[in-house]
Amino acid sequence: MENQINGIHHITAIAGKAKRNVDFYTKTLGLHLVKKTVNFDDPNTYHLYYGDKVGTPGTILTFFPWEGITAGRRGARQVTEIGYSVPENSLDFWLKRLEDHNVIYNKVSEKFGEQYLSLLDPDGLKLELTVAKNADNRLPWETEEIKAENALKGFHNITITTNKMQPTADVLTGVLGYRLLEQHVNRYRFINDNVDNANIVDLVEVAGEVAGHVAGGSVHHVAFRVKDEKTLMEYRDRVAKLGLHITDKIDRNYFYSLYFREPGGVLFEIATDNPGFAVDESVEELGTHLMLPAQYEAQRSQIEQVLPSLV
Repeated sequence: MENQINGIHHITAIAGKAKRNVDFYTKTLGLHLVKKTVNFDDPNTYHLYYGDKVGTPGTILTFFPWEGITAGRRGARQVTEIGYSVPENSLDFWLKRLEDHNVIYNKVSEKFGEQYLSLLDPDGLKLELTVAKNADNRLPWETEEIKAENALKGFHNITITTNKMQPTADVLTGVLGYRLLEQHVNRYRFINDNVDNANIVDLVEVAGEVAGHVAGGSVHHVAFRVKDEKTLMEYRDRVAKLGLHITDKIDRNYFYSLYFREPGGVLFEIATDNPGFAVDESVEELGTHLMLPAQYEAQRSQIEQVLPSLV
């Protein structure tokens, strides 16, 4: 776990209506609303975090819900699919649940020997529920309707669609510690062996694919996980030596971050495990209060009046 990338830390996407987003991810999919805060650059917009009980890296899906935003378009230079790990024999449960909740989905299919069910969230973000070949022993968040035998455990993989896979593959293997595991036609599966889960990146190469448009229902960026700030800054040097522009260290309250755009156009982040989501709320209270970055605390009353209700 030291001085290395440990798979995916979190994924951040863009949504439209905030309440609709909360209802879908907490009620329909049964995730835990770990943190209610605001966008660092736009404090009149929520930043919502979903995950397991404590927001363990590898389970954290976050959203910027901008009311009235136009719909995005999947295409090249994007993360186009987010894969969740679900328990064996749970796909029938999910098929019925998605049907009952009027969620758009496709029939169960298979890739790389794993069964998966694809669906769209209310903004058109494409998700996959995958029964992983390797055992996933992570403890999921449970709700009254979704118990552990069916619950989402955390990330399984992401898919990046690209016009030319090799430059992105070089960053995955040369910097982030991934290796090519297998290939099927134009889908290349890379794995990070430092952790057991949330450690797969698929590259789909489509030379003629038009670049996607990042807006509602799109992934904004994907973050890769490191233990601490010392390791974070070691990776800053490695990325900079490739000639890629990378930001200075940024304090995101719950982790420290660096951002750079990989050669295929996708925004990558490297984020630390520390300090975690219990730094400003107890574990029992996670997600129950609006937590503001310190610079916005003086504006709390104005911000609370602008933010839409989530209930």
